[in-house]
Amino acid sequence: MTNFFRANVDAMASYVPGEQPKRGSQVIKLNSNENPYPPSPKALAALQNIDGEWLRRYPEPFGDQFRHAASQVLKVPSDWIIVGNGSDEILNVVMRACTEPGRKVVYPTPTYVLYRTLTEMQAADVVEIPYTQDYQLPVAELIAVDGAVTFIASPNSPSGHVVPSADLEKLASQLSGVLVIDEAYVDFAEADALALVKDYENVMIIRTLSKGYSLAGLRLGFGIAQPKLLQGLFKVKDSYNIDAIACTVATAAITDQAYKNACVAKIKASRTQLTKEFQQLGFQVWESHTNFLLVQPSQQNAAYLYQKLKEQQILIRYFPHPGLLDKLRITIGTDEQNQILVNAIKALL
Repeated sequence: MTNFFRANVDAMASYVPGEQPKRGSQVIKLNSNENPYPPSPKALAALQNIDGEWLRRYPEPFGDQFRHAASQVLKVPSDWIIVGNGSDEILNVVMRACTEPGRKVVYPTPTYVLYRTLTEMQAADVVEIPYTQDYQLPVAELIAVDGAVTFIASPNSPSGHVVPSADLEKLASQLSGVLVIDEAYVDFAEADALALVKDYENVMIIRTLSKGYSLAGLRLGFGIAQPKLLQGLFKVKDSYNIDAIACTVATAAITDQAYKNACVAKIKASRTQLTKEFQQLGFQVWESHTNFLLVQPSQQNAAYLYQKLKEQQILIRYFPHPGLLDKLRITIGTDEQNQILVNAIKALL
């Protein structure tokens, strides 16, 4: 039988995203950390006013419209921004530019499992260093490996914790390779690491409009780094990787900070209430700086609860991985959705 694939691709496992139910199905979907509220009215208006001429022509190759808007919001130069088809594409661009067989990619675990998939795609060397039980970053171990790329998700998934800025700066100052700080959930946190980009030319911050801005279906993310780092990444990105619709809608969304902040405030309040509900059920709940909770049922029946809730059309996330077998990751929904979830779990317990 003919083998069409490179050996490393043939051997690797595919990334498995959260289940996506069919449109129109009556499902409470709390498994992919999507925002439960609609996008900004300004973003929806921009979508409705798309000019057909924008679709006839190729889009801006660097997403300049969005870069300028993000520059104003974040107070960084627009040429320090690279735009991608979701933040996952930015991660992929970093891997294509900076890794190859024999180069090391290092990150603490558990974390975003796509890091392993992207590393295996490039046949680079995977180095996974476990977090401590209380999710303290293994700084010395990460520095000792000194990977070509080091990934740190902060806030992290699935734990929801934020890595202290002092730890991130220590990594930035002592690593010779690229330090990628994945801030996909930063809109729900109280601090960020953006200042490190200004001080260290090997640091890249990655963000997305999927979470805080309710635009997971749009697929737009971006990275922030000094031009010296971005120039190599631009060489390997697709020619026209951001379509005109995504660029226009995302520009309207990121400029509507008042709407985004209002939605984030509602999610944070729901997160506090849902944490109390789970604690009253005897669950261990990790402090979260995201739009989800990592919880551990007291009866050690995480897989059972996941399956039974799925049978009731309530989707949450269960990871059959070491350190997570007895835990569940649950997206913060609307207050109504959260209450339905809690009531269902009470009945199962």
